[in-house]
Amino acid sequence: MKIAALTDIGSCRQENQDNYCARQLVDGTGWGLVCDGMGGERSGGEASRLAIGEAVSHFKEGYHAGMNGSEIKQLLCASISAANSVVYTKSKLDYKNFGMGTTCVMAYVDDTMLHVANVGDSRAYLLQGLAPLEQLTVDHTVVQMLLAQGKITREEMKSHPQRNMLTRAIGVERTVKPDYFEQTHDSRFLVLLCSDGLSSYCSKDEITQALREQSFETVCGHLVDMANQKGGRDNITLAIISD
Repeated sequence: MKIAALTDIGSCRQENQDNYCARQLVDGTGWGLVCDGMGGERSGGEASRLAIGEAVSHFKEGYHAGMNGSEIKQLLCASISAANSVVYTKSKLDYKNFGMGTTCVMAYVDDTMLHVANVGDSRAYLLQGLAPLEQLTVDHTVVQMLLAQGKITREEMKSHPQRNMLTRAIGVERTVKPDYFEQTHDSRFLVLLCSDGLSSYCSKDEITQALREQSFETVCGHLVDMANQKGGRDNITLAIISD
């Protein structure tokens, strides 16, 4: 597996509240996660930092080579639940951190299968062969909920006053239930994890073109530059796992 990742503060923010971890494991499989913090000054960054630290620790302690699909699912979801407990406890112990929280999208990839768990609106995409870029995750946002209910159109989502409001996040409630997805992948594939600093400003077609045309060594920087050129009004973070 090849791994690449990058985070950038963007053009308008005073602090980068995103965090990530991406690595090749000892058995050659790939694993990564992206968190996008939310809350008051410094609280969002603290939330994503705590979530990354706890999720990484929990995953490392529980992982071993040769785990089956059911075990991987349980480990990914348990890692996110552990992160939720740490962030939730921190928010309750210190009034300055009230309302802190973070998104999280996590992926594990072996030779044949892709496993994804997520909370919030950070996304996972899959690109295979000549097929279109496929968004695997569903955003936990008010506008996504309204779209599913038929109350707004996809075009109206872009300008809706609640377009950035989450319906689910790590650290907000005592417990959280991540969504989980798994599917087989081709021998040639690319998994993209990203915060909404990328997905909100760059279209699927633009992201697809960059993933197809840029080298693996330059694509992360190219995508970050593209988001910044479109205003860079948010932190931008992405992690890529490829064959």
